[in-house]
Amino acid sequence: MKKLDIQLLLTGDELMSGDVLDSNSCMMADILKQKGLVFSRKVTVGDSLDLLVREIERLSQDSDVLIINGGLGPTIDDKTAEALALVVNQPLQEHPVALSQLQSWCEKRGYELNGPNRKQALLPKDVNILHNPTGSAPGFSILHNDCLIMCTPGVPSEVKSMLQKSIMPILDTMNPGAFTQVVRLQVFGMGESGMQKLITESLPDWPENIELGFRAAFPQVEVKLTVHDKQAAQLLPYWQEQVELLLGAHIIGEGASQLPEIIVSLLQAQTSQVTLAESCTGGLIAAKVTSMSGSSQVFEGGIVSYSNDIKMRILKVKEATLQKEGAVSQGVVQEMAQGAMALTGAKWSIAVSGIAGPSGGTPEKPVGTVWLAWGQKDKLKTQKLFYPGSREYFQEFIASAALDLLRRELLGIKEEPYYFTRK
Repeated sequence: MKKLDIQLLLTGDELMSGDVLDSNSCMMADILKQKGLVFSRKVTVGDSLDLLVREIERLSQDSDVLIINGGLGPTIDDKTAEALALVVNQPLQEHPVALSQLQSWCEKRGYELNGPNRKQALLPKDVNILHNPTGSAPGFSILHNDCLIMCTPGVPSEVKSMLQKSIMPILDTMNPGAFTQVVRLQVFGMGESGMQKLITESLPDWPENIELGFRAAFPQVEVKLTVHDKQAAQLLPYWQEQVELLLGAHIIGEGASQLPEIIVSLLQAQTSQVTLAESCTGGLIAAKVTSMSGSSQVFEGGIVSYSNDIKMRILKVKEATLQKEGAVSQGVVQEMAQGAMALTGAKWSIAVSGIAGPSGGTPEKPVGTVWLAWGQKDKLKTQKLFYPGSREYFQEFIASAALDLLRRELLGIKEEPYYFTRK
């Protein structure tokens, strides 16, 4: 069976100038890949009407599907509808379905449908509307040169939602009989190269009909096992189990699992709360936890105790401990964790204190040094880590490591994480 030839046209001066990074094509390709589909070509152009017309015509001549991303907004530099009208030789006119969607979107938010917003309903005659579940700009499609042209907005959250809910069902009908099954394992604490080496050496007879892939989305890495036929699908559970045995507790979950989501879910299941005492992470752990729905049930608050004075006054860290061991020390994070639990009454606590850099390090405690404490009042654990790098890298990794250590504790995992001894 011939695989669909799908091509992508991205538009926007901001993409060409580098003011905006192209994350959309990666995200779209990942969604397509789960159905066994790939882009055969990707082209990016600026907000030039002539260039858009030329590329739409050219790409539609040798593809089954052309997805145009961007240029559907209300401003004068949004030219996709105008360009497509010229390509298909149809006049622009106000589309009643698009107008209805715009009016509904504005009413729900208490906005008035003004002239610029109404421009988004001005579309080539005879297009079909593609529902945009999250944004104001309707998507639309039309057949030209035996190619289905589908236009999507440039806002990442909008195109993702449209692709999943409006476009993929159409592609499924155009690609009958296609079979793809994907297992996605989310891993924290091991790098791509280390996992690849471990799997290659430990499982030398890995079958050719099961694709093994890695995608780093710091601080996690996704391991993907993909098959394209039902015979390979029967083998998939066995090989998934082999990978899980190798990676152990470093696998935090399947699908799109994220550490903050897992922590909130585990604490909800145990009807427990966690409190945080952060220094070098500056509230990042709290931000991760509270980004999750339901976090109010498991997190009442924490303390960002950046200075020694706040550590002493709010968290009751002893001055003697600070003078003897320094702010980045086992004793200090233990007392920070205890102080936060005393303040909030939470059953669980995490405390971190470290040197994020780029300055502030010493020969005894260089930049990248951090102490963590986690656990319950009478069962606190501590660990010293050394993760030098940029300030952002350090804070992101340490915040995630803190959540991972609590995850392991909540699950009763005894296995020591790889990152305790290796970077």
